[in-house]
Amino acid sequence: MSQSRTSHSSWTLLLDYGPLLAFFAAYKLAGSGLQGTLVATVVFMIAAVVSIAIGLVVVKRVSPMVWLSTILIVGFGGITLYLHDPRFIQMKPTIIYLLLAAMLVGGLLRGKAVLKWLFGPVFPGLSEDGWLKLSRNWALFFLLLAIANEVMRATLSFDAWLTLKVWGVSIVSFLFAIGNMPMLLRHGLDLDSKAEVAKDAPVE
Repeated sequence: MSQSRTSHSSWTLLLDYGPLLAFFAAYKLAGSGLQGTLVATVVFMIAAVVSIAIGLVVVKRVSPMVWLSTILIVGFGGITLYLHDPRFIQMKPTIIYLLLAAMLVGGLLRGKAVLKWLFGPVFPGLSEDGWLKLSRNWALFFLLLAIANEVMRATLSFDAWLTLKVWGVSIVSFLFAIGNMPMLLRHGLDLDSKAEVAKDAPVE
């Protein structure tokens, strides 16, 4: 892998996960409770917008998934701040997971791999059949994540929910992306892109 490609991947990874990590760090630094949640929400919103700006300037590309996530972060974050109710920022992952699952299923019903548009050029050589199977797998996974987020939101404290959201969901998504590797390789994925696949698991 070339140095420029490695640098591109590192920036993409940082910009994808940066806002969520900033949210987590701000909450821990500001302290638990409503005030800490509101401060962290402001930081989350700012970090998401900054991430978009840096992506456009440095990487020259921002994936549609990141655009969608940022819009929802700003929207639900604004509602959270206005109503002083952290439940709305907690609902944001559920909404984005359901939207993504619906988009993927809608594409599959039309024989289209919407995931190819969402992820962009990160799986070189992957056949159309491979894209369709990957879209199916992620659609099911997003649906399970939406259910899991609602269960966590209803049963856990904000602190516990945020910790699981940042570390638990990220690790599970990473492992799920790795688990798709054998199927991707069977459907034409270029072996040189192997290191990229695990980095492009959706976040937020």
